[in-house]
Amino acid sequence: MKRLFPMTAALASTALLLTACGGSDTEPAGGGGGGEAAEEATVGISQFVEHPSLDSAREGFLAALEEGGYTEGENLTVDLQNASGDQGTSTSIASNMASSDADLVLAIATPSAQGLAQSVTDRPVLFTAVTDPVEAGLVDSLESPGGNVTGTTDMNPVAEQIALIKQLDPAAESVGIIYSSGETNSQVQVDLAKEAAAEEGLEVVEKSVTNTSEVAQAAESLDTDAIYVPTDNKVVSGLEAVISAAESKKIPLIAGEGDSVERGALITQGLDYEQLGRQTGEMAVRILKEGGDPASMPVESQEDTQLIINLQAAERMGVEVPQELRDSADQVIE
Repeated sequence: MKRLFPMTAALASTALLLTACGGSDTEPAGGGGGGEAAEEATVGISQFVEHPSLDSAREGFLAALEEGGYTEGENLTVDLQNASGDQGTSTSIASNMASSDADLVLAIATPSAQGLAQSVTDRPVLFTAVTDPVEAGLVDSLESPGGNVTGTTDMNPVAEQIALIKQLDPAAESVGIIYSSGETNSQVQVDLAKEAAAEEGLEVVEKSVTNTSEVAQAAESLDTDAIYVPTDNKVVSGLEAVISAAESKKIPLIAGEGDSVERGALITQGLDYEQLGRQTGEMAVRILKEGGDPASMPVESQEDTQLIINLQAAERMGVEVPQELRDSADQVIE
């Protein structure tokens, strides 16, 4: 088990006694939003694995808590633990958090969310970077979660991402998809990608892995016109191996999110994970300050996606990006 940034300090709150004719009033802590003073809180965070997207979600979550009046080291204690991509460790973290004194716990990625949802039943559980919370068994429905668990989904515009293949190369006939066979969120995306590929007239070649060490071999074994990587935790952790394969094969690598494009994938129509984490943090503030009930707090999603293109990656992969795509991009990395 890997513990990141342990925080044990907490600031004892003091009450200000206001004396007036015949009585006194105490200003309640934690009422309202913004950066107003908040009561002390302890938050546990279980992150399945470290990679830029999940790290960004965590940072956005903590930033929203601070904006809501919860500052780490003052009135906020954060117990941040990382499973390093190991399901057994993730389960152990969930068990430990179930017996902790945390007021609220956050799961980052589907495996961590499933572990916390099973183990922590007596306090609010939030999740982020979970593709299909219903399929993962976390909530009854997106509109009415129904229990002590809710959060934000990172469901991708998979069809739009697959469509980018033909926009880059109208002659493309096939796409290789690398994903982890043990991640529910990945299988959901692969199913959507296969439907989208059929609409585009693309043959799909699937390569599944069980851990990050298998990613390089899976990528090198592909003989396709493009590679697509969904928001799969184990594959994204080993993304450099996929980037290397795409460069050597001179084919485009389409990613499920923007951080992977910044690392060297060619293109995505994807989410901003820092903003997704902020949305989750805002939900946490509503729970901690206003007594929000996860059972009636709908699962939130990010409505706006960004078209991000890495022209340096395009050059290394031998791909000419059409001017029309460049002109419509939200971000171009040159």
